This record gives sequence, structure tokens and C-alpha cells, in this order.
Amino acid sequence: MLQISINGKLFEPYRIFCIGKNYDEHVKELGGKAPEEPVVFMKSVASIVAPGANLFVPQHGNLLHHEVEVVLLIGQEGRDILEADALSHIAGITLGLDLTLRDVQDRLKKSGLPWELSKSFDQSAPLGIFKAYDPDSIDLENLSFWCSVNGDLRQQGNTRNMIFPVKSLIYKLSRWWTLKPGDIIFTGTPAGVGLLKAGDQVDIESAETGKYSWDFSP
Repeated sequence: MLQISINGKLFEPYRIFCIGKNYDEHVKELGGKAPEEPVVFMKSVASIVAPGANLFVPQHGNLLHHEVEVVLLIGQEGRDILEADALSHIAGITLGLDLTLRDVQDRLKKSGLPWELSKSFDQSAPLGIFKAYDPDSIDLENLSFWCSVNGDLRQQGNTRNMIFPVKSLIYKLSRWWTLKPGDIIFTGTPAGVGLLKAGDQVDIESAETGKYSWDFSP
């Protein structure tokens, strides 16, 4: 079982909550409209892939897209968490990729069907190494991050552009679920999502979390 270590404390991944449509420019590039409340879907913890592992391109779709995101690790249980208290429930922070089969997702949306085939397939959640979250050194309301493919910059985001900031996301999620230690939250992707293919190398990076890379097997 995968374990996450933060300052000597071990966490087992419990659930992966993912937030869709949380950056205006990404919403526009997909041709939608900004949501009035967070769009939430989930991935299996079995879809997590550590940095440096080789990835494969799934065979049940044709348009595999990268979506770089700031990712949070919950370290303290909470229900109906106030925004003022939200940051105290975060144990760690990193970056991750919400890999998406866009053509499959579009087909499922049009049919009114769930998204799992497009979002929660094997290896769909490449995840960096969690760093301990320190609110005095990491500003979750102004955190810049990037995604490059084969050395070319594809996505550049900053959490200040979130439609639902981190505090709001934790407040909202904790109204719908009791958040537990080990819960992981993918907080949404900025504009610039694009195609991945066999042979590509993906790098994701921020000053606060470091740089992580994956290769797609040819």
C-alpha cells in the first residue's frame, strides 16, 4: 500500500477528490461556462503513479490530455470546516496530473454518463512527492506552477486565478463529506491542456513543491 510521509507521520491515501472547471480560462478553452459551485469527481487511489515511473497511453481513447494541478493532502479530520480554519486541515502539498481521455469524456458527457472511463483509468493520477505544508512559507492563494511536454511550456497557472480558492474548496467538500486524514484533493487545472502521445516526457514544476517528470512508453 502506498504511504505518504509528512514530518515523520505516515498517511495512507484514502480518497482522491478532483475539482473540475476551477479556472476561468480553462473553462473557456473547453467551451463551457463557470460553475456556481465546485464540480467534483473522484479517482481511485490505485490510479496514483510516483514520479519517474513510465506511463502508458490508454487504448480505450484517442485524445489523452495533461492537466497539471496543485494537490493537497488532508491531515486532520473535519466536517463543516469553516474557511477560517480550512488551512489547518492541510498536511501536505504537491503537484499532480489529472490525465484525461478527452474524447471519451466528451462522449460520456453527451450521453449523461459518469466520467470514470475518462478520468479514473489506470495511471490517471501521476503525483509528485508531498511536502509539508507551512502557511508561513507557502501562500496557497498565490502559488505559480507549470507543465511542459518535451521541454515546451504547455500550461502556466497561479492559484490566485481559481474560481473556488483552496479555503472555499475545503469548506465545500467538508459539507458533503467528512474529510479524513489521507484524503487527497486535486484543485483544478489552468488553461493550456493538450495532447500526449507515446514517447512524450511530461514535467510539472513549482518553486514550492519542486519538479516531477514522467515518460510515456513508446
